[in-house]
Parts: sequence; C-alpha cells; structure tokens
Amino acid sequence: MAFSKNFKNIIYKLKLPEMLLVWVYWVIFLLALVVAIIFIENLLGIALLLATLFVFGALFSYKTYKLAIKNLSKNLSYGRLESIVTNLEDAVMAYDDNFKILLFNSTAEKIFGLTKEQVMGQIVGPEKVSDSKFTLLVQTLFPSLAPAVVGRSESGKLPQVVDITFSNPDREFRVSTDRILNKDGTLLGFVKLVKDRTREVQLIKSKSDFVSVAAHQLRTPLTAIDWTLESLSKNTKLDEEDRSLAKNGLVATNNLLKTVNDLLNTAEIEDGRFGYKYQTVDLIKFIDDILANAQIVSKQYGLSLYFDKGGYKELKMSVDPTKLGLAISNLVDNAMKYNSKNGSVTVSLKQVKDKPYVQIDVQDTGVGISPSDVESIFQKFFRSANARKIQANGSGLGLYITKNIIQQHGGTIWVESTLGRGTTFSFTLPTDPSLMPKAEFGIA
Repeated sequence: MAFSKNFKNIIYKLKLPEMLLVWVYWVIFLLALVVAIIFIENLLGIALLLATLFVFGALFSYKTYKLAIKNLSKNLSYGRLESIVTNLEDAVMAYDDNFKILLFNSTAEKIFGLTKEQVMGQIVGPEKVSDSKFTLLVQTLFPSLAPAVVGRSESGKLPQVVDITFSNPDREFRVSTDRILNKDGTLLGFVKLVKDRTREVQLIKSKSDFVSVAAHQLRTPLTAIDWTLESLSKNTKLDEEDRSLAKNGLVATNNLLKTVNDLLNTAEIEDGRFGYKYQTVDLIKFIDDILANAQIVSKQYGLSLYFDKGGYKELKMSVDPTKLGLAISNLVDNAMKYNSKNGSVTVSLKQVKDKPYVQIDVQDTGVGISPSDVESIFQKFFRSANARKIQANGSGLGLYITKNIIQQHGGTIWVESTLGRGTTFSFTLPTDPSLMPKAEFGIA
C-alpha cells in the first residue's frame, strides 16, 4: 500500500514522461487480457501470458519508480540550489562564451539596477558600455573597461579575483570569475560572484583617514620635542639630574613617536598606500649594518648579538631597503626587549632546500610566547601576555607591519616559541624576483 501511495504521489508531483509509459503499459496489459480471453481457448496459456505480462509490468514499474525518485531528488536539489543562489547576499551572474546572460539573481538586480527581464537571454558586450543602464554591468563583465582594477589572484589561475573601483557613483566590487564545465570538461560558460564592498571600504578608508590625520598632527610636535630633549640630554651646562630628566623624557618621546609611526604605517597598508621601491642590495651587508646599529642597544640590555651568515659572503637580492630594514629591526628589537638577563639574540641565514628562497631566523633566549598567543601574534593591536608583563606600553602593530612587509616581498613569516626558553621568528625571501608579488612592481 505504501509503495502504491508513494508511486501515485511521485506521478502526481512530477508528471514525468517516464511515468506515462507505466499507464501506457497497463492499457496494453488490459488489451492483451481481452484478446487472450477472446482468442486463446487454453486457460493455462492465458494464465502464463498474463503472468509473464504482469511480472514484466511490475519490474518495469519498479524501474520507472526508482527513476522517478532519482529525478525527484535532482529536482529538489536543483530547487534548493536555485533558492540558495537567488537569496545570496552576493550577486551571481552566469553567461556563455558569447556573453549571453543565463543567470541573474535578485542581488545582481539590486547592485546593477537592472531586472532579470532586461538582461536574461541578452548578449551584453563591450559596445553596451555607452548605454548608461548597462555601464556598471559591462564594466564588471569586462574589468579592462572599469576605471580602476586591482588583481587579487595569480594570473592564469581560477577563480580570478579582482577588486574594481567605480566612480560616479563611488562603488567598490570584489569580483570572482570561474568557468562552468560539464562532466566531460567541456566549457559551458562562466559565472561571476560580485560582492559589493562599498560600505566596508568607505568605513576602512574613514578610519584610516582619521588615524593618518591624527598621527600626522602628533608627529610634527613630537619630533620637535624629541629634538629638544635630545639637545638638553647632551647639554653639559645642565647638572646631572636635569640631564637625566631630559633622557627619561627622550625615551618616552621616542616610544610615542614609534607608536605614531606604526599607526601611520598601518593606515597606509590598509589604504594601499604603503608603497615599495625595490633595488638590488647585498643582503649580508644589509643585515650587518642593521645589527651594527643594534649593538648599542644590546649592550644596554646586557645581551650578546650574533650573526650567522650561513656561509654567504655576498647575496644580491631585490628588496625595498627601507621597508625590509623596518621589518628586521622590529624582530631584532623585540628579541632584545623581551629577552632574559645576560641572554643572546642570534640572526641566522640559510638557503631553503631545493627552493629559490633564503630563510632568516631571529632567535632569542627570552621569556617566550604561550601557545594560546602564538596564533594571534601577527594580528593588529595584539600583544602577548608575557610581553605585557615586561613592557606595559606598546602599540601591538610592529609584527602586523612586519608580516605585511615580508608578504609583499614574496615571503612568509612564522614563529616558534617555548615559554621560558625563547622565541624564534623565521621568514623567507625569494632569491628569484619573478616570485615577488606583481602588484608591488606596479603591474596589477
């Protein structure tokens, strides 16, 4: 009974052509029954014929029933998928290789100010860019026509992700493009996911603008105060107590200036204005010079500072000296600041095995970082519990800036630490300039 009821429900819901074959068969079965009764006199023959037809019909019906269930499952899956796509917060567009629009969800209607009826089945080519109703859609389909585009994925790899900036009105889209393939790998078309980031980008820009203005306003008087206190700390006409006060003020001013500079650097990073100017340098001499300047501070901390050159006498590389110098200095300063008394800091360099990269390690014998803090150590404004115990003040931006600099040089950075035994910050740099992000060469 349950089988019969379910079967009828499926037929009623789907109305599939395959279902009609079942009813055709049973009509034939009834006709055969009438013919058998009229023309076949042998009752055994009639019974065998009817039994054969009945068994065949049952098997046929069962197979059709299974097919109906399978088709129902497909239809339900398609219905769910269609519902999900329709209600996505991101715009979804699908089109064939002639740019004929095949799919245009409700979010796409809102973002582009067009209805499905206006675009579905239409070929939207570059020539439509002059039509004000289609300008935004065309520039999204053809980013080369947009006012400003920044690539966010590797060239030639799918999905392709780009950030597109529009003006009049101001809009910020992140567009991801991928292919639609059938089971045989034949290209059926393309799909674009469009995320409207206008409000998000405007909020970030507003925050960055505020930080930049505030930091710039602070840096100018702080620089003047720093210069004044430095002069007073060296003035022999003052007694020792006054010079000591000037030195303490100078240290506090330097710390405040560093925080202001970190805020400015962070704002420029988030606004895409940090900027990199690459040139070829000898990395060995470059690190040697940084450590020579750090020797004065290491003596004040009572620390030993070492440089293991890994057998290199010279290593020419393309880097931004100012930015990379800031990154390495941040790591060395932290290694000294959070070290143990009479401890050491070792900077070592080695070739990465079978890869065109060098690895630089900055190892200290300090207090270490707890495992729960390691995962967050490169996050903006984060400071580990041990760091806060030793140095109450700090912006928590140094490692965030350092990570950005290393990544924009084409490298990666990570940390390994043991509480009470020390920390090692490691990062890689490519020896092959082609492995550096293209955007940093002004290509994207």
